[in-house]
Amino acid sequence: MIIDKLSEENLDKQQSRKIIKKAGDILKKGGLVAFPTETVYGLGADALNPEAAKKIYSAKGRPSDNPLIVHIADFADIKKIVEEVPDSARILADKFWPGPLTMILKKSAAVPDTTSGGLNTVAIRMPSNKIALELIKASGGYIAAPSANTSGKPSPTMAEHVASDLDGRIDMLIDGGEVGIGLESTIVDLTVDRPVILRPGAITQQMLSDVIGEVLIDEALIKADSTVRPKAPGMKYKHYAPKAQITIIEGNKESVVKYINEEISKKLQEMYEQEEGSGKNIFDNPLALDIIEGRIDAIKGNTKVEEILLEDTKNLYPYGYAKSVGHYNNEEEIARNLYAVLRDFDKTSVEIIYSESFYTPNMGHAIMNRLLKAAGHHRIQL
Repeated sequence: MIIDKLSEENLDKQQSRKIIKKAGDILKKGGLVAFPTETVYGLGADALNPEAAKKIYSAKGRPSDNPLIVHIADFADIKKIVEEVPDSARILADKFWPGPLTMILKKSAAVPDTTSGGLNTVAIRMPSNKIALELIKASGGYIAAPSANTSGKPSPTMAEHVASDLDGRIDMLIDGGEVGIGLESTIVDLTVDRPVILRPGAITQQMLSDVIGEVLIDEALIKADSTVRPKAPGMKYKHYAPKAQITIIEGNKESVVKYINEEISKKLQEMYEQEEGSGKNIFDNPLALDIIEGRIDAIKGNTKVEEILLEDTKNLYPYGYAKSVGHYNNEEEIARNLYAVLRDFDKTSVEIIYSESFYTPNMGHAIMNRLLKAAGHHRIQL
């Protein structure tokens, strides 16, 4: 796998242009190139080449009925791949493109079934990342690109995530540094009477409604037992998940903290008893903890239970190892850190993960959608 570094600020340099051309030529020949967008890293192939699109499914281990998003760099190019362009699409594109919004429209015959997942619709977006835009132009104008990760794992927000998952499976990786948003684009279906959000993202329901009127949210997004075949990439299968089981604990702050601490205490007690053959409760008094402090630290260092939480509540969890995704009043930080934190768990021996919920004002729906998918909708409401 070829790895080249690029910066959005230096794309006018000769060396940068050579890298873009090299990547574009690989795509034109039916190869695979991973590249940065403002949301996550994408795994690109020629969207209009059915054999190239098949390679994406093979490299990722992705189910073939899971549609791919077609990335374009010029709104005029949309006409080739759709039956018609409704007014709502023009209005949304004028407001949010380039940017983290994907629109679903009726596809034309130019889009192969391998790209659309066998559906009669096509998902389209125009990314704002300058590297992505230049690559799209260099490749011929249409790049099919899901997230550049092994199917089911957390999406990649850094090039090292892509290399870890796909080295040896793809032709080239463009390292553009850490992405800006960290969650995939909002997907809105414009093929129905009233537009419906099929995947929440940085472009919220309110932002869309302010521009085109009423926009609904598909309630199946938060249901584990939906039997409706989704039009949105990534929404049908368990996704974004580390190897360990995540359980989301929902309720007021005090009850959530109490529950998680009690569960972790039980697990540490079990581990201590297994290690020492003692029936004593090591959490009964501070003196006992002081006496065996070194041993507890060793157990904690190899704990099989960890937490996902906010920086605001980190000090409330004395046991186990906690991974913070950021501060409550900075939901962009939470979104940007979520996948990296989920990936970090796979570097440990953790088996059980307890997570707080993150219902922040604007992007909270998108953040919790990804976390619920990662947990397989396993949650406890207190």
